[in-house]
Amino acid sequence: MIRILIADDQGLLRAGLRALLSSEAELEVVAEAGNGEEALKLAQDFNPDVALLDINMPNMDGIEVTRRLKEVLPEARVLIITVHEDESLLQEAIKAGAAGYIVKRAVESELIDAIRAVQRGDMYIHPSMTRALLGGMSAPKRNGGVTVDPPAEALTPRELDVLKLIARGCTNRQMAEILSISVRTVEGHRANLMGKLNLHGRVELVRYARENKLID
Repeated sequence: MIRILIADDQGLLRAGLRALLSSEAELEVVAEAGNGEEALKLAQDFNPDVALLDINMPNMDGIEVTRRLKEVLPEARVLIITVHEDESLLQEAIKAGAAGYIVKRAVESELIDAIRAVQRGDMYIHPSMTRALLGGMSAPKRNGGVTVDPPAEALTPRELDVLKLIARGCTNRQMAEILSISVRTVEGHRANLMGKLNLHGRVELVRYARENKLID
């Protein structure tokens, strides 16, 4: 069971999120907050697996809540949900310790995928914002500062299919439909990709795909 805290100053939005998340058997909303201070207190009281935080909240914004929450509950996973498709806010949220950033215009299945991703330790960036994060991200350096990436030839044809779809911004559910496989199988291929390529999360997979010219 994934235990979730919802923090947003709009009561109707919180109610909608609760209804959506409660429809998934493995998700449980354990607390709701209408402002930043309340969100921080309830997070410490309930110790949720995932804190779903709006950026714009009274008393304390979502990024500051994230920063303080990670100080007292370092294992908590924070998913920022916002109307702002802004590169500077995205960068600030990640620096504060957020594990994900999703925009409110996302479809319901994307939010569910995002929650599952951050809970298992991945980073989730909404596809519309992936390019923004890549713009401020340098490739990992190893071997005395020389960039080393494992060859794409190490991947199976199906793993390459999944990598290309990830780079195009597809969710796990969309990839499963396109490839006619289960979501669990997609998740398995994704885990294999990250293991073989020594990469961590969607952003690094997208960077790898672009640098190796696996997508147009």
